[in-house]
Amino acid sequence: MAIYDPKSRKAEEFINDGEILETLAYAEANKDNAELIDQILEKARPRKTADGTVCAGLTHKEASVLLACELPDKIQKIYEIAEEIKLAFYGNRIVIFAPLYLSNYCVNGCVYCPYHLKNKCIPRKKLTQEEVRKEVIALQDMGHKRLAIEAGEDPVNNPIEYILECINTIYSVHHKNGDIRRVNVNIAATTVENYRKLKDAGIGTYILFQETYHKKSYLELHPTGPKHDYDYHTEAMDRAMDGGIDDVGLGVLFGLELYKYEFAGLIMHAEHLEAVHGVGPHTISVPRLKRADDINPDDFDNGIDDDTFAKITACIRLAVPYTGIIISTRETEKVRGRLLNCGVSQVSGGSRTSVGGYAEEERPHDTEQFDVSDQRSLDEVVRWLMENGHIPSFCTACYREGRTGDRFMSLCKSGQILNCCHPNALMTLTEYLVDYASPETKEVGFRMIEEELGRIPKEKVRDIAKQNIEDIRNSNRRDFRF
Repeated sequence: MAIYDPKSRKAEEFINDGEILETLAYAEANKDNAELIDQILEKARPRKTADGTVCAGLTHKEASVLLACELPDKIQKIYEIAEEIKLAFYGNRIVIFAPLYLSNYCVNGCVYCPYHLKNKCIPRKKLTQEEVRKEVIALQDMGHKRLAIEAGEDPVNNPIEYILECINTIYSVHHKNGDIRRVNVNIAATTVENYRKLKDAGIGTYILFQETYHKKSYLELHPTGPKHDYDYHTEAMDRAMDGGIDDVGLGVLFGLELYKYEFAGLIMHAEHLEAVHGVGPHTISVPRLKRADDINPDDFDNGIDDDTFAKITACIRLAVPYTGIIISTRETEKVRGRLLNCGVSQVSGGSRTSVGGYAEEERPHDTEQFDVSDQRSLDEVVRWLMENGHIPSFCTACYREGRTGDRFMSLCKSGQILNCCHPNALMTLTEYLVDYASPETKEVGFRMIEEELGRIPKEKVRDIAKQNIEDIRNSNRRDFRF
């Protein structure tokens, strides 16, 4: 029997079934233990120190107690502290990105994904480099600066050379004032050698969803194809970091397995990365299973309601305070708005989940990986964020200034990253407003920028940011950054 060891490189030891079951039993036994819950909440609360804001985070056992808690007043405190932590580490900024689907060719048999090999109804498509270029121009014309590229697993149609060529094409497109400044990559688990190639290509974050940490369920949900190998998939982040990738992104697909099990496994994975590499996940995504071409979410009996979903998100923020939490357009405007106050710090906007979807005037549905619930334009999402007190940020400065991996984490964990991120957010928002925004969005945005400039604490930084914003508005100069 495998023994739990967060420092092990073996999947069944750092994501240990026995440890998770013991954790869930402990959480269930203590879900009404008000004294213990108060102690855990107090540990999670951010504290000001001489070096900045610090936050202890929580162990998987502590966080699981909070997730199991059913005391209304304590649940309310979970939400309040999640928002405190998010504001302490990330301020009122929300990073904006878009997914770009390159190919839906896939050799896996994942039963929850319409790209699975046996689906003969969905049209198979793979973008040429000219089509990639057109997609990038369409995204730049919307105002995007940051992409997450997606592709099915198919060593013939989607080899690593194709992915690398696409990355090169994306970075090479300079259209009007548009540039894609950061390309994150969400592709199948691969080798250390291939991760080195991705690193050399200049990617930002390598993202790989675990889907489920429950091994028996994982094997049943992935009956055929290379993704069937649970250990190889679960150990991918270690190989990515061995290959030099500083920033990795975790995530499970909530609805496949019991959510408390998934939550414990997710936090244990974050603890493992910290224990082995000294750097936890740069991002954690919280997707829920959604309807797609031949996929009916009602066929899966582990779905979670909106209240549970919000609680999971808040508990992730308490457990892993430094991570960027991502909510996609899988969710409705209402749900996304709620989760922004539970710790979310990144959202997609104007997303299309079909291969080649952006260059088309009408949103295509025949190659979508999942239904998009929030179908608003990027301009509408940007204005909505600002009207609710959030600064939409198109910033990619940390990645391009070398503030990645342990360097980013040290700045983030001390709260000092705000000294760069707040003015960078305002400058990139100004770029968006000048180059792409509707008159209504411009009006809201420039008013917000004026107010937020006054909140930059350091006079020198404030003066530089003001001058840069003035230059963006009155000249063709772009890409200022701290």
